[in-house]
Amino acid sequence: MAIIDRVKWDGSPSQLAWKYPSQELSTGTQLIVNESQVAFVVRDGVYEGPFGAGRHTLSTSNLPLLRKLVGLPFGGQSPFSAEVWFVNLASTLDVRWGTPDPIQLQDPKFGIMVPVRAFGQYGIRIDDPKLFLMSLVGTARSMDAATLAEYFRAMNTTRIKTAIAGAVGESGVSVLEISTRLDALSNTLKGALAPDMALYGVALTQFHIESINVPEADPAVQTLKAALARRAEMNIVGFDYQQERRFDVLQTAAGNQGSAGTVLGAGMGLALGGALGASIGQMSETIAPAAHGERIALLRDLAALREQNILTDAEFDAEKKRILA
Repeated sequence: MAIIDRVKWDGSPSQLAWKYPSQELSTGTQLIVNESQVAFVVRDGVYEGPFGAGRHTLSTSNLPLLRKLVGLPFGGQSPFSAEVWFVNLASTLDVRWGTPDPIQLQDPKFGIMVPVRAFGQYGIRIDDPKLFLMSLVGTARSMDAATLAEYFRAMNTTRIKTAIAGAVGESGVSVLEISTRLDALSNTLKGALAPDMALYGVALTQFHIESINVPEADPAVQTLKAALARRAEMNIVGFDYQQERRFDVLQTAAGNQGSAGTVLGAGMGLALGGALGASIGQMSETIAPAAHGERIALLRDLAALREQNILTDAEFDAEKKRILA
């Protein structure tokens, strides 16, 4: 093969590392390195460099590995075989990531297990080119950002899942509300992932979570959304869950024509206490009569009120007669 007299980067701009395709060099070959690049000459596993931006003439003065080179002169130059590697030092900001399968999380507010997915992008820069070549690139011919992301995918996915689960649990915020904290969570994940990448000479310059989402059709997600909507309604009227549940039962029972006056007039509002009793007393006037087909349901509700000692036996019997009349 002909001896190459000039070596320069001819790889794609998206590549992080690129190996010159020929190894036939000589003491006198011109090595041209562009801005935001470094180059290494590798012979017998020994890395010489880095060679920064500019034009470099390969010789025994800048390649100690050639000082013991034994060979016949070749036009005043000594031929030798070696690899030339270029490393791109420019930042790459559009590396995509995502969870390949849902993260099963327990919602901290409602205790419901829901599937969660997350995706976003991060930025990298080769911080230690020699370490990067030796520990990650190895004998490959090139390395681009997509390939690098694939190398880190399993490790990053584990870290991301653990960090998101921990952040959701510690925050006490519902999974459906965690999107309000994406900036803080992104910084947490950057801190968790950066040390692992640094072991391979890669700096994590930025990390962003674009979305944490749940499948809308999942039954657990629908249950969780219904619970959040119900909670919002209770917050608006100032009830807690127990008060709201009692109110539901009373509203159903009072919906039967004529029952509201008997039940509430018999002191049920006072039995529930203070503010809630007063609220029920005020709302009883607006409760519409129930349909005939709801009689059985009303009887069940009355029985529940009696079991909770909200209704006396006499009141229960009176209401029962009115419902069945």
